[in-house]
Amino acid sequence: MPSSTTQRQGNHLPAPFRHDRQAALKLVMELMAIRGKSGDEAETAQHVIQTLRAAGAPARAIHTDAAHRRTPIGGDHGNLVLRLPGTTRAPRRMLSAHLDTVPICVGSQPVRRNGRIVSADPATGLGADDRAGVAATLTAAVEILRNKLPHPPLTFCWFVQEEVGLHGARQIRKSMLARPQLAFNWDGGSASKLTIGATGGYRIVIEIEGLASHAGGAPELGVSAIAIAALAIADLQDNGWHGQISKKGKQGTSNVGVIQGGDATNVVTDHVFIRAEARSHDRQFRRTIVKEIKQAFQRALKKVVSAKGKRGRMNWTGRLDYDSFQLQTSEPCVLVAQSAVRSLGLEPELAIANGGLDANWTTRHGIPTVSLGCGQLNAHTVNEQLDVAQFHNACQVALTLATGTEE
Repeated sequence: MPSSTTQRQGNHLPAPFRHDRQAALKLVMELMAIRGKSGDEAETAQHVIQTLRAAGAPARAIHTDAAHRRTPIGGDHGNLVLRLPGTTRAPRRMLSAHLDTVPICVGSQPVRRNGRIVSADPATGLGADDRAGVAATLTAAVEILRNKLPHPPLTFCWFVQEEVGLHGARQIRKSMLARPQLAFNWDGGSASKLTIGATGGYRIVIEIEGLASHAGGAPELGVSAIAIAALAIADLQDNGWHGQISKKGKQGTSNVGVIQGGDATNVVTDHVFIRAEARSHDRQFRRTIVKEIKQAFQRALKKVVSAKGKRGRMNWTGRLDYDSFQLQTSEPCVLVAQSAVRSLGLEPELAIANGGLDANWTTRHGIPTVSLGCGQLNAHTVNEQLDVAQFHNACQVALTLATGTEE
């Protein structure tokens, strides 16, 4: 028997289908326990595939691509897609989430405590970002397959490598998605939160080449790459170009997130590797932030000089990981998502994100996408939690959107 009813009520619309709460909770617990940081998504993907096949998905409906072979970090699995033909005549819909978690979540031991799910290991995050999104979308697919629920044509997509720059969504082949006209993505926040825009992010790799010398016997002959980096970062901090940035009404952020170099205290360090980023909703201001970062390092190179007049060098590479976007509130996917949230008796909350989402790239690919939350809290920390009630709301919203029963 289906876990729902198709009886018509007084408003002549089908009653909403209901997801199996126990099965959904079991599924999200299983998914959060799987190790699967960015580039290491194969085990999670196989769990999704096995769950789909057990629910009755034909092998020919499940597809993977080679996106991981085109990303900066490589990986062991590509994007995963399930395509289902519609049983009703309507535009194709896409439901998506990302398979990967951040490294702090490796080793998660999910347990339920007082309406929340946390990791029993205090040294790890939970991985609800975004295994809760995977579970919500997968639950919708499983309910449709097992119970043969009526539905429009559907594409389910589980992206890889979201956490390291939205690489899976960037590299997806549009033809693989079969041209969805309405697209919904599940990531962080409450189930009633609809993210209709997000910032753009630019990633930078800086390599400082100095000159090694004995730090005790002849430090004056060296050019310290660490000193150059320190001066540049201090310059950015002192002049308001690091962290939260506000200049002449323009807003953005920057961060030097990785710095590596040196092997011994008795050697003037000749090489430092740095990774940084700049973000802003304003494309031109984001370019300005990047320019200021580069100029700070160029100034620092001039300040560190050996006794023989030697200076360091900089190798700079950068790339746009994702551009900013903002959907109109009249966009069909936004209106439909609002109806689905309201069908649960909740009031939709429109939001703009200061982080990137797979929706940045799907929207750039010509598929306007609204993102919804699953009840994740404190993502990317050891204090991460999943609100169980919000997670079930997310599952219900996903099933409502997948079956087209939001009105």
